[in-house]
Amino acid sequence: MESTAGQATAPSTRAARAPARLPGLDGIRGIAALFVVLHHCWLLSFPGFPADTGPAWAGWLVYGHLAVVMFIVLSGFSLAVSPARSGWRLNGLRRFAYRRAWRILPPYWAALLFSLVVAWTLIPQPGQGSPTVKSVVVYGLLVQDLFGSPSPNGAFWSIAVEAQLYVVFPLMLLVLRRAGAAVLLAVLTVVVALIGLLAPSVPAVDLFMRLTPQFAVLFAIGAVAAGVAAGVAAGTTPGITAPGTAHREASPWPSRLPWLALGAAAPVVLLIVARGPEWTVDHYFWVDLAVGPAAGLLLASVAAGRPRPLVRLLDTRALRRLGSFSYSLYLIHAPIVVVVNRMVLAPRLTPGVTMFLATLVLTVPLALLAAWLFASVFELPFQRHRGWGALRAAVLRR
Repeated sequence: MESTAGQATAPSTRAARAPARLPGLDGIRGIAALFVVLHHCWLLSFPGFPADTGPAWAGWLVYGHLAVVMFIVLSGFSLAVSPARSGWRLNGLRRFAYRRAWRILPPYWAALLFSLVVAWTLIPQPGQGSPTVKSVVVYGLLVQDLFGSPSPNGAFWSIAVEAQLYVVFPLMLLVLRRAGAAVLLAVLTVVVALIGLLAPSVPAVDLFMRLTPQFAVLFAIGAVAAGVAAGVAAGTTPGITAPGTAHREASPWPSRLPWLALGAAAPVVLLIVARGPEWTVDHYFWVDLAVGPAAGLLLASVAAGRPRPLVRLLDTRALRRLGSFSYSLYLIHAPIVVVVNRMVLAPRLTPGVTMFLATLVLTVPLALLAAWLFASVFELPFQRHRGWGALRAAVLRR
């Protein structure tokens, strides 16, 4: 989960180098994180997942995985905004690696410690045993998708995938710079689709499914969407074709992007509604790939300020604030939801609507408050201060 999509830099002038927030993206991030929280409240209240055993009005909460899909596309978009404005150049591998580690690891490791303490002293995650020493090592090194061990936190699986995508991100930029977006997306999609087709019958290929390979395509879609957004802002279409082929014109893209996003999303939504949650969950590999273009077009549209009513809604103060600590909310909510649902409510209520509503009433405010406090200590200071010296000076001033 990338949580800095609202900040980007344009390198053309000194004034343009100042951070420029893209309105609306913080709101998308905040809503996606809250969706994951609601999804886990739903899971613990209605047994039988992936079957939808809850009321029809809450059926959409079955699909919490799709919020993670949005996070991955948004992460690729976030990281590519600045390179898209500077010819797909990264401005230094070492600097990139350091800033990613500085931004992601401190809150993740703090959340890992919190999750381990909860699992060891109160209750493990549903379906998991008590975390072991192997769990500490595997999750501490962000290789939990490669090595099995009892999970201290049900939301941590995607953090490993995202960290691995950071490793290949510079290579994606190289392909974008030298060959263009069409080549990058075509090559990745073909490779990932072959993995998906061969995995059921070839055990060696099936091993790659542990890496959630479809997320590589989603990440690349986010990066290409950043190029589209940069082109719209400049009145050109850079990043869509190979270098040197962009041209400046009166761009019709801002008004078209919302309709393109809607057109890409509609058939996927209709398919999910028609086939139901059990089929959808069983085919998330392909559903994720189908959702990716709609998510990328939505991000490009919002970054271009369209549609304006949606952007104004997403850029309200409440959603901006929620987005500012959404990474922390994602990291620590699962142990909180489990403790409240299993230790406080389960002895008093049976699974069903009453338990679901009670879980919402108790855990959502508690998770939001805990995440805000957690972010104030372990996330936001590392976001504001880009090194130990600056962080130490800020702490001493306080």
